[in-house]
Amino acid sequence: MLDKAYNPQPTESRIYKMWEENRAFEPKDNPAEKPFCIILPPPNANGYLHLGHAMYVIEDILVRWHRMQGHPTLWMPGTDHAGIETQVVYERKLEEEGRSRFDLGPDKFYDEVMRFTRANQKNMINQMRSMGFSADWSKIKFTLDEDIIDIVYDTFIALDRDGMVYRGNRVCNWCPRCQTSFADIEIKYQEESAFMYTLDYGSVRIGTTRPETIFADTAVAVNPDDKRYKTLVGKKAIVPLIQKIIPIIADNHVDPKIGTGALKVTPAHDFHDYEIGMRHKLPNPSVIDKEGRMINVPDELSGLVTSEARTKTVDLLDKAGVLITKEPLQHSVAHCERCGTVIEPIPTDQWYVKVDKLKQRSKEALEKGDIRIIPERFTKQCIDWLDQMYDWNVSRQIWWGIRMPVYYPLESKSGKKEYLIAKTEKEAKDYYGEKNYRVETDTFDTWFSSSQWPHATLATNGMLDQFYPTSVMETGRDILFKWVARMIMLGLYTMNDVPFRTVYLHGLVRDEKGQKMSKSKGNVINPLEMTSVFGTDALRMALTIGVTSGNDGSLSTEKVEGYRNFINKLWNASRFVLMQCEEHKVVPANVAEDDFELLSLADKALFHELLDVRVFVTQGLEQYRLSEVGERLYDFIWDYFCDWYLELSKGESNPELLVFAVREILVLLHPYCPFVTEELWSHVKQKEFGMLIQQPWPAFVDSGCANEHTELEVVIAVIKAIRKIRAEQGVAPDKKVQVIVVPGKHASVLKPQQDHIMRLSRSDVLEFTKKPSGDVASLFLPDGIEVHVSMEGLVDLEGLKKEQTQLKSYVDSLGKKLSNEQFTSRAPAAVIEQERQKLAEAEGKLKKIEERLSTS
Repeated sequence: MLDKAYNPQPTESRIYKMWEENRAFEPKDNPAEKPFCIILPPPNANGYLHLGHAMYVIEDILVRWHRMQGHPTLWMPGTDHAGIETQVVYERKLEEEGRSRFDLGPDKFYDEVMRFTRANQKNMINQMRSMGFSADWSKIKFTLDEDIIDIVYDTFIALDRDGMVYRGNRVCNWCPRCQTSFADIEIKYQEESAFMYTLDYGSVRIGTTRPETIFADTAVAVNPDDKRYKTLVGKKAIVPLIQKIIPIIADNHVDPKIGTGALKVTPAHDFHDYEIGMRHKLPNPSVIDKEGRMINVPDELSGLVTSEARTKTVDLLDKAGVLITKEPLQHSVAHCERCGTVIEPIPTDQWYVKVDKLKQRSKEALEKGDIRIIPERFTKQCIDWLDQMYDWNVSRQIWWGIRMPVYYPLESKSGKKEYLIAKTEKEAKDYYGEKNYRVETDTFDTWFSSSQWPHATLATNGMLDQFYPTSVMETGRDILFKWVARMIMLGLYTMNDVPFRTVYLHGLVRDEKGQKMSKSKGNVINPLEMTSVFGTDALRMALTIGVTSGNDGSLSTEKVEGYRNFINKLWNASRFVLMQCEEHKVVPANVAEDDFELLSLADKALFHELLDVRVFVTQGLEQYRLSEVGERLYDFIWDYFCDWYLELSKGESNPELLVFAVREILVLLHPYCPFVTEELWSHVKQKEFGMLIQQPWPAFVDSGCANEHTELEVVIAVIKAIRKIRAEQGVAPDKKVQVIVVPGKHASVLKPQQDHIMRLSRSDVLEFTKKPSGDVASLFLPDGIEVHVSMEGLVDLEGLKKEQTQLKSYVDSLGKKLSNEQFTSRAPAAVIEQERQKLAEAEGKLKKIEERLSTS
């Protein structure tokens, strides 16, 4: 017999150990079925499990379902070295210890970080195990495994061989703190207060937010259609303070409506200016170095950081009489995504991959439907992003990562290539001669190596032919461009096929008020704390239901607690079934699959509903409607099975059918709640059956009981109507009522169920006759059914008056809250709508109470 209460902690660890000992997560050969594969988006091996990682529950649901369908199923796990992010994390750790990476040097720093990430990897894997994730841990990969690095090198060498790699000196996003370049998608923009300065350039006035860069100006640009400046094009302007003469040019990029309509062109320190400079063949002198300090400027500015130099330059311009205006404004400023430092656009030598051919093939694959993105709206967004993509800067000036396989001659006039891309250093020795070359210190952009993750992980596990292309890539919508689009590009390039057939995107998990979780707000939910209190299955349900593809979902302690209650409800229902079996001397292990009879209306209706839910769940999972499936399972188990069928069947129990029903429930619910279902399965399974995780998914069957299901719905509707009248009229729970039902066309259904209706609605007398006279409360249902409850002597007037007073106060407070502009202007729309719904419900209830009091 089951324990009185479900205890998740010891149960979960025991069951997970059982799964692993039986190698339940490894793909099983089944040539008759199509393989199913998901590559786990590798979590960064620099921290602990957070809610973003907990969303892997979506993948686990899909994997468990396909495994039960008999598909050879692989969920390939791995972790990411996470380049600059891990380097920043570890540098902070060193700082706390009073050390820096420069104290260690590149090699020792790399070794320490490797030990750090390996330890974190072990911790994170154990944490993912605790979430019930059924990945094949025997095949786990790390982005710095030697065989993975070999594949990354192979791809880079192939790109170079195909003329798609080059080294160029171009303006890039540079972080003075991290001392490395970043791609545009790795930059975050923040609104900041600043000033628009209007400066006198002799023949023209220009507007700028960065006066400290005027020393690197090489032209003034105006729009060719701007009539104000047509006569100035081809003439000269003078850079103030240094009296440098520069040309006035015409370029379509200039927006006449911004500032004065005349733009200072600084090719070395602005991306748009760099493009203008390229079009007009302008020089690009630099005045900001990699430390973010001023160079090649007047002495009083030299060595200052840019923010200090801006203030000083404005003072100098003002004293020189060339500062015309200074107007405040709000604008977006680029910051380093990793450390928050303001990004400086500066020219540096970087390695680039040409993307024109790569992105064109990717666009074609998306447009032809070779890859389906869920939700569909993100397909166009991905294509639009590919259209706007520039050549890919794949080099980073950091110590932690995959070193680029590039070598340079020490002598520039050696007659050899200016660089050699080679897989091994031996090739460099053979080509340049020993000690005649230097090794590139740059590392690959993390997204370059991780974009080869699907085929690299499969190839290094010897499973490429069986599982590539993979079936589904499930990940957050925030990395669609950073990662998913790049995997498509490199998958098509290296394998001549897309890396996955379906992309499922989930949104952010926010708090119950719709706000983004952050440490500063104090609203961060630790998934491991939730599971330790409420159990893993409860958190899994909370992360699935209400979180639809591409949209943000909410999570709160109360939500997780609610699903803990659901798990307990299932446990108690299963315990009741086992007690019924014991009472009727039925041994569940001896009950065969179809060893039951449908004895009552409730039995037949339950059988139909079970098979209907089976169809809904199967089709819903096929269509990736995971939230809807979870809701349907929750509603069926809590409401239909526990609250209706078990109550209706009391006194006429059908233990064999109960065993069948619980088994069916456990199979359908298993992908969502693997632990509690596996534990309950061990008590109700047929003796020949093994673990639930390995049970076959049930096929579609026609119940033949659709009519009985409809009939039971009529009975339930009448019971609900009586209960609703009791609640609205304030009838005390212990008071029995007299009910008259006008059955309409359902007399043959309702009359045989009279005893059930009376028991479940607490009715003392139930008659099926015409509408009565006297003091009654009534509800009218479809098909001519009328429900009338006699109110004679039942209304608690004092109780109603007390509730009326409380409701009036509640309605008044909600009204004031919703009329408060401070609340409505700051609160999220979802919260405001929730408050409005509360007000409408309270007003409706108050109206009914007042009506009842007026007739009493």
